[in-house]
Amino acid sequence: MLDARRLTVLVEVARQGSFSAAAVELGYTQPAISRQIATLEAEVGVTLVRRVPSGALLTDAGRLLVARGETILARLTEAEAEVRALSRLEGGTLRFATFASAAASIVPLAVWLFRERHPGVELSIVMADPTDSVPQLRAGKLDMALIHDSMCETGPVPGLFELTPDLELVPLFEDPMYVVLPAGHRLAEAGELSLHDLSNEPWMLATGNTCPDSRLFLRACVEAGFEPQVAFENDDYGAILGFVAAGVGVALIPDMVVRRGVRDDVVVRTLEPAPPPRPIGALLPAGYCSPAATAMLDVVSEVGAEWVSGRLFTAEAPVSA
Repeated sequence: MLDARRLTVLVEVARQGSFSAAAVELGYTQPAISRQIATLEAEVGVTLVRRVPSGALLTDAGRLLVARGETILARLTEAEAEVRALSRLEGGTLRFATFASAAASIVPLAVWLFRERHPGVELSIVMADPTDSVPQLRAGKLDMALIHDSMCETGPVPGLFELTPDLELVPLFEDPMYVVLPAGHRLAEAGELSLHDLSNEPWMLATGNTCPDSRLFLRACVEAGFEPQVAFENDDYGAILGFVAAGVGVALIPDMVVRRGVRDDVVVRTLEPAPPPRPIGALLPAGYCSPAATAMLDVVSEVGAEWVSGRLFTAEAPVSA
């Protein structure tokens, strides 16, 4: 394989017309220039330069290699510039996955902030729960994914996926869960409300095979001492709220959904003790994090902190929507 440095020397000899002038231009000694040309000629097996009294003349092979070499060196220069641009976040792409409730709450602000800071990076966003985003991340189809799953926890409860050495998890914040009742429900205006108070109610629930939220709910019910009666399963919180409003049952919904605004015909209440919150985290490939992914991690951490500081509901103060 041809050496780029020796190609550079040959091109400069062609431009300057002599070994000595090329040595001055490149900051080499003349013997060093001669050695580089001799080595290059040995590699290609033909004479490239003839020494003449007036300096140096290219052979036909030399002229051919200089023509090709100038193109090759220009492409190498462009590649070096592009790599430097990537490191400075002046180019490149970021393939980013988010789950639905984050896409409707914190992600729009994160995207706006990222584009303000790094307009040269092309941002590609897909909507995916952990069942889809984690395999894509492992396959190299994504650079980063926001997840809501108990794999974000530090405790012993297993998540939908086990962390392996190929993945790195960065916990961001916890997303509280609230109970939603139909307007006019007998407990809508009750004082302190516990999950056990709702043990005989039919429940609207996210599907356990795709949405980690249902596991959090079932875990809370076990801790409260009852097995819930599940009346409806769906991963669309809008649909769940519709069924609650119709009086089909009650449901737990996350702060991310509540803060987007809920229907006037439902009541949002905190519970005491509070059910387990959704752990929110960022998942990245282990061992290497692109500059763009590192920058987005900084942004979502910043936005997540602002989101937590602006919460409307607290466990100490039950409220209704």
